[in-house]
Amino acid sequence: MRASWRGERPSRCGPWCPESDPARSRLGCGGSLGLAQPSRTMAGCLGLVLILPVESKEASFLSAHSLRGQMACGGASLGSVSPETWLPSHGRATGRESLVASVAGGSQLSGSEVDQAVEQVTWSFLEFFSGGGMVRAGLGASWRCLFANDIDPRKGASYVENWGDQGFHLGDVATLRVADLPRSADLAWASFPCQDLSLAGSGAGLGGKRSGTYWPFRDLMRDLAALGCGPRLIVLENVRGALTSHGGQDFVAISSSISEMGYRLGAMIVDASAFLPQSRPRLFVIALRDDIAIRPERVSSTADKAWSPPALLAAADQLPPPVRRKWVWWKLPKPLSRKQVLADVIDDEPKGIAWHSAEETTRLLRMMTVVNRTKVEQEKASGKRTVGTIYKRTRPDGSGGRVQRAEVRFDGIAGCLRTPCGGSSRQTVMLVCGDCVQSRLLSPREAARLMGLPDSYRLPKNYNDSYRLAGDGVAVPVVRYIAEHLLEPLLVDLP
Repeated sequence: MRASWRGERPSRCGPWCPESDPARSRLGCGGSLGLAQPSRTMAGCLGLVLILPVESKEASFLSAHSLRGQMACGGASLGSVSPETWLPSHGRATGRESLVASVAGGSQLSGSEVDQAVEQVTWSFLEFFSGGGMVRAGLGASWRCLFANDIDPRKGASYVENWGDQGFHLGDVATLRVADLPRSADLAWASFPCQDLSLAGSGAGLGGKRSGTYWPFRDLMRDLAALGCGPRLIVLENVRGALTSHGGQDFVAISSSISEMGYRLGAMIVDASAFLPQSRPRLFVIALRDDIAIRPERVSSTADKAWSPPALLAAADQLPPPVRRKWVWWKLPKPLSRKQVLADVIDDEPKGIAWHSAEETTRLLRMMTVVNRTKVEQEKASGKRTVGTIYKRTRPDGSGGRVQRAEVRFDGIAGCLRTPCGGSSRQTVMLVCGDCVQSRLLSPREAARLMGLPDSYRLPKNYNDSYRLAGDGVAVPVVRYIAEHLLEPLLVDLP
C-alpha cells in the first residue's frame, strides 16, 4: 500500500503505530503516474530513420509522451512500445498535439494521413552502460534502440527481462569493435561509471578501472566518425565530480576528445529533484556533429544559471582554445514545479522489507546529533504524518576521531540514491506520526519509483541487485526532458 502522508494527523497512523487498524483500506497515492508496462518484444531497427519536414519553432513539439504505433523498418515490424506513458506531462500539451499541428499546417494531408505520418516519426540510438534501460525508458517510443551494452550480467538480465534481447550485447565495452555496431544512429548515449570521478570515490578519475571505461567508448565513437557514420548526437552522463576530478583536467580530457572527433559540445547540470522527489544532480555533456547546423533558438549567448552552476562555469573556463571555440551553451526551458513529494512514493506496507524493531529505531535516534534529533522532535510536535530519509555518514567526533552519524531530512525529497556497497549507502525511511516513530530500509520498489520507473518495471528478486540497478541508473524524467527540449528539436532541424 502506498500512502499519501500530507496534511493533518489522521486517526490511525499506519502499520508502525499501535493505533493502526489492521483491516484499514488501501490509501491512495497523490503521485501515481498511471503507468504502463513496457513491451518485451521490441524488434531492432536496421537504421532507417524517417524525419518529417517540420517548420514549427516550438522547442518542445516532439515529446514522445503520446507517440505510439508500428513502423516498417527494413522489412521488420517494430512492436508498439509505450514507456513514455510512464512519465508525467508536467502540465504541458503533449508532443503529439504539437507535432500533428506542425505536420498538418499548410499541407493537403487528410486527417488519417497526418496521423500515419506522425506515428512514423522515429530516431535511433545506441545505449552504452545501459544498466536496466532507464535511458531507453526516458527516450520513449519515438526512439528505436539499435544496440545496447552492459558488462553486469544481473543488470543485463533486467534489461532483457524488460526490453527483450534484440540488439543487447552483454560484455566489456573494451571488447567491442566498430564492426559490432550499427552504422547509422542519431544518438549514442553513455552513462559511464562514476565511481572514480565521484567526490566519495577513489579519486582515480579517468585513469581508474571503472570510470576509465570512457576511453573504449570514445574509441568506438572515433572509429565510427572515421568511417563517416558517427552518431549525430552524443550524450554523456555522470556525477558532478567529473567537473573537478584531477583539478578539472578529466573534464578537459573528455571535452577535448569529443571535440577532436568532430563535434560541438556543451554541458549542463540537471537535478532530478526538479522532476522527482530525489536529490540527484548530474552532469550531462551533449555534443552535436560539426556538419549539422544549430538554429539560434537552441543555444544561449551566455550560460543559464539554472543549468550552469559555478563548478561548470569554472570547468568550461579551463578548456583549451580549440575546444572553447566549439563550446555552446544549450538552451532548455525551466520545468514546471514538481508536485510529487517523497510520501507519494513510500509504501504503507512494503514488500520484502521489515520494519525495524523499537530498539533499532532508538539506536538510529541515538546516532543523531542534536541538530538532527531536533528535526525529529519538531515533526513529532507537529502532529502530522511525516516521512523522511536517513543516511549514515562518518563525521569528525570533535576529538580528532571519526564517528558514524545518522542524518535525517524531512524536506519532501530523498537523498541521492547510491549503490549498496555497504550499510551506510542504504537509505533509511523514517516515519513520524505524533509520538510514533518507526524506521526501515527504503524498499527496491520505492527506489525504482524515485528514479521514475513504473511499478510495472520488473526488478531483480535480490534486494541489493534491485537497489544497485536504481542507484546506478539515470532518472527517467530527466532523460525525457532533455530529449523533448533539446535532442529531438536538434534532430528535427536537420534539412
